[in-house]
Amino acid sequence: QQLYAQPRSQLPPEVQQALRDSTGSHIVVLTAVTPDPSTSDGARQILSQIRSQEVPGGDVLVTGETAIDQDLVDFVLDHVPAAVGFVIATTLVILFLLTGSVLLPIKAVLSNLVSISASFGALVWIFQDGHLAGALGFTPQSIDPAVPVLLFATVFGLSMDYEVLLVTRIQEAYRATGDNARAVVSGLARSGRLITAAAAIMVVVFLAFASSQIVLIKAIGLGLSLAILLDATLIRALVVPSVMRLLGDANWWAPKPLRWVHDRLSGRSIA
Repeated sequence: QQLYAQPRSQLPPEVQQALRDSTGSHIVVLTAVTPDPSTSDGARQILSQIRSQEVPGGDVLVTGETAIDQDLVDFVLDHVPAAVGFVIATTLVILFLLTGSVLLPIKAVLSNLVSISASFGALVWIFQDGHLAGALGFTPQSIDPAVPVLLFATVFGLSMDYEVLLVTRIQEAYRATGDNARAVVSGLARSGRLITAAAAIMVVVFLAFASSQIVLIKAIGLGLSLAILLDATLIRALVVPSVMRLLGDANWWAPKPLRWVHDRLSGRSIA
């Protein structure tokens, strides 16, 4: 304020030129410089302090990498709950129409969220905390807001694909035998190699992305490969069959109104 209050004729020539370049009749442009990276907590704190300033008779507007990144994060946080809710609700409905079960769609969504959450945790540990920065050749930094969005959409879709392959084989065996325990064993045996082969191909493809020198692509590739590896080896091969074995015939239960809806749409009973 003292700088702008002084007569410009008393200022050094280079300062006068800088003021002419940064001021207009209704605007003043100021540059905030910080040694911190644009996505660091320090830079975001400075951004928050600037935006909290009140100028009588005017508005404070901020641009730059930090402001754009923060605006993107805020936008994602505002819209992600609705998007995630839509995906989960749609998945529950489609899986119910496929299986006629109430519990299996819920179990499928929860198991998918486990895989996704584990991949998010791994990315934070690797890229944000920087535990493998030396081995992977990058500088520790905050995770780009686009990464979790892309990971959620891709991993949820691929994981649900494996879930459908497994559950439909188990359901076919259950309809044929009426024995849930035997159906789980038969379904896993019939679909296990297919799921493993499909997952192995995807892991190799995503690991190729992880070799990129661009941190964003590296994070997406590594996150996807870890999520698919975990999903195929632990979730689909161990957790899902174990849960279905423990649930027994309750796997295929549905309230009478929903059972009627499923039977009318599919033309056959649950079992």
